[in-house]
Amino acid sequence: MRRKQHRRGFATRVVRAFALVLVVCVTPAAGQTPGQPRDAAGRLSGVPASRLARLRRGINLSHWFAQSRDYSAKHLRGHTTRGDLDLIRRLGFDHVRFTVEPAPLFDEARPSRLKGEHLRHLDVALDMLMASGVAVVFDLHPADEFKLRLRADDRFVSSVAAFWRALARHLSRRDPERLFLEILNEPMVEDPRRWTDIQTRLAAAVREGAPHHTIVATGPRWSAVAQLLLMEPLADRNVVYNFHFYEPHTFTHQGATWGADFWPHLKGLPYPSSPERVAPLLPSVETEAARAALKDYGGERWDAARVGREVALAAEWARRRGVALTCNEFGVYRRYAPPADRLRWIKDAREAFERHGIGWTMWDYAGDFGVAVRRGRRVEPDELTAAALGLRPLRWTIGGTDR
Repeated sequence: MRRKQHRRGFATRVVRAFALVLVVCVTPAAGQTPGQPRDAAGRLSGVPASRLARLRRGINLSHWFAQSRDYSAKHLRGHTTRGDLDLIRRLGFDHVRFTVEPAPLFDEARPSRLKGEHLRHLDVALDMLMASGVAVVFDLHPADEFKLRLRADDRFVSSVAAFWRALARHLSRRDPERLFLEILNEPMVEDPRRWTDIQTRLAAAVREGAPHHTIVATGPRWSAVAQLLLMEPLADRNVVYNFHFYEPHTFTHQGATWGADFWPHLKGLPYPSSPERVAPLLPSVETEAARAALKDYGGERWDAARVGREVALAAEWARRRGVALTCNEFGVYRRYAPPADRLRWIKDAREAFERHGIGWTMWDYAGDFGVAVRRGRRVEPDELTAAALGLRPLRWTIGGTDR
């Protein structure tokens, strides 16, 4: 999940506008499991259809092995449990995205040597995840400081490649049908050519360590649709490409205290948007930047059709190149969004993905965007969010899962 403001420049708008002209909606039927895509020359993707079928409906496991200030044994053993995974399976998810901060594993002086104690905790968690029956996307999910060094320092890129090679070799003993290796979450590299060079080096290291596993790759910056359109696929054909979808951020991140300076000043924003629907909110907005963002949001008239057009751009990019595509982050910050409007956006986004045969992974399980809610030491499913995701209702008493 993005933690800094995403600013769209003129070039990004031109790319999107041009791509809109090119979109041809030749897509699988709603809910259909995609088979192996083909490129313009008719070559099959190298990702087996059996693996793509495991990436249809997923959930992000956040704030466990990443995005935490606490990586103690107590936290790692207790944050996500077998009870959570049972709930995830009962809700109907087929995969999880396992976000992993590299710092506790990574010794820059000896990058090929993984730190043993944390690696043991990681293996225990992976054993539990794999035993639950879900597929697992192992997502290298570092803090911003790590990514800022990666984009500017070639020596650090070499160190991270050596680290990934060793980590992939360690992970390669696990079933390649059910474990996917994601190179890097939201790389924060502004220059698409620079990110292509970095990702190519990291992908080669992953492939050397894990010859048979499917790799998950992404576009530059924040992995948004507009940034996906700026990249070309890797030479490796056993790759799934991912994008993140939080458009428009003014709605999905309203009230958030990270990212854009104006987000904390916007609360209770409606979806769909129109000038008429946002007008009553304008007098209470405290800053000029927030008022301008709110006016833009109303004028852009975000609705199911607009969401669908954005997703179609990503789908067409993948179709023309014959590659597999997934959206492995999307969602709405729960705290200040009107509940019914939040559910409607989630449903519209999810249905857009499924119309194009794009697998999806919601952000997140039981965090601030969650499909479940933490109440003290218990986690309870949010049936309304699950319904917006098209998941089956639970046929049992909702008592939650003990922490």
